[in-house]
Amino acid sequence: MKRTTLLVAFACAAVHAHADTDFTRARALAGEHACLGCHAVDKKLVGPAYHDVAARYSGQSNAAALLVKHVQQGSAGVWGNVPMPPNRIDAADARLLVNWVLAGAPDH
Repeated sequence: MKRTTLLVAFACAAVHAHADTDFTRARALAGEHACLGCHAVDKKLVGPAYHDVAARYSGQSNAAALLVKHVQQGSAGVWGNVPMPPNRIDAADARLLVNWVLAGAPDH
């Protein structure tokens, strides 16, 4: 029983550490792809705040796929008159970035 409990605890810690690493990578991607020039975590700049994006798409099953498309292909008229330009980012990195935004763009 103790061994099983210990294994479960280690597995949960490993998953949590991996998620932290992914979010660290997502924050780095936001910087590398100049996302932070138009977006901030908690306030509107040119584009919406990441917290506002997370709130708008909360509970929508297709949110990640839709936002990955917006990140890669750009969008217009979703958050006002200023269009979001397309970004040269591969699908895996775009998904990681979008999942971070949908999680509320945590610092950890």
